Amino acid sequence: MIDTGLNGKTAIVTGANHGIGAATAKALAAQGCSVFITYMQRPLDEHLKGKPNDLPGEAQYRSRQAMSADWIVEEIRSSGGKAQSWEADLSDTKVIPEIFNRAERAFGPVQVLVNNAAHWKGDTVIPSDHVPKAGESWSHSETITPEIHDNHFAVNSRAVALMMVELTKRHIDKNMDWGRIINISTDGAACFPGEISYGASKYALESYSRSAAWELGKYGITVNIISPGPIQTGYIQTKLKKICEDDTPLGRLGQPEDVTDVVVFLASNQARWVTGQLIYVGGGHRM
Repeated sequence: MIDTGLNGKTAIVTGANHGIGAATAKALAAQGCSVFITYMQRPLDEHLKGKPNDLPGEAQYRSRQAMSADWIVEEIRSSGGKAQSWEADLSDTKVIPEIFNRAERAFGPVQVLVNNAAHWKGDTVIPSDHVPKAGESWSHSETITPEIHDNHFAVNSRAVALMMVELTKRHIDKNMDWGRIINISTDGAACFPGEISYGASKYALESYSRSAAWELGKYGITVNIISPGPIQTGYIQTKLKKICEDDTPLGRLGQPEDVTDVVVFLASNQARWVTGQLIYVGGGHRM
């Protein structure tokens, strides 16, 4: 049996009311981590209210985003683990120190940070009055605006950078010598037509992560990036599912647990000599 060395550690997982974040919180708790969860409930859009959400698609995904994190906290506690949650808007820089304050009051100094929360809205450089041609898969996206740009970067890169700064400050102040940061990107970060601000903000996350890995190694903190491929968190409809499966060498959609297994590895003692790396977790969807 492998001992991950995570028993008794304190972890923060952002964006953990559903999907990869919730699965990550559960997986770390199963290894003995006390987990502090942040989340942001997104109100259900008017056009989705009353629509059935029992099948994957926009209604199912958005309804999951609208949930609190109470269910995953209760699930962890019912299995004997430790968890607390707090709703926090990561685009507000003032909440970041408070996340750590609350986690420390609940469980002690934070040693593991998983930056999973993300903001998403489809956007494009194509003018809004353009009549899309056949096959333009991003025709539903809006033309990029200052607000769309800033909303993505506020959560997907700025908050990630400031969360790393906050962990580092407290780590140094407490003379700690062991830490793990795992930042969740997307395998479309380098080029994401139709979702260009989302991809670009995640690409910035990757750059911040590599620089942080270089700077924080001397403090015993590793920093790594997970780049998921198509993961079924509720948004992949039947038609898109077939496309993704055909485009993936291992021939299936990913599940959140496929990602969390790698999170646990990167947080564990087994990854003690791994830092500054980007790991694609997508069944070969990107290599």
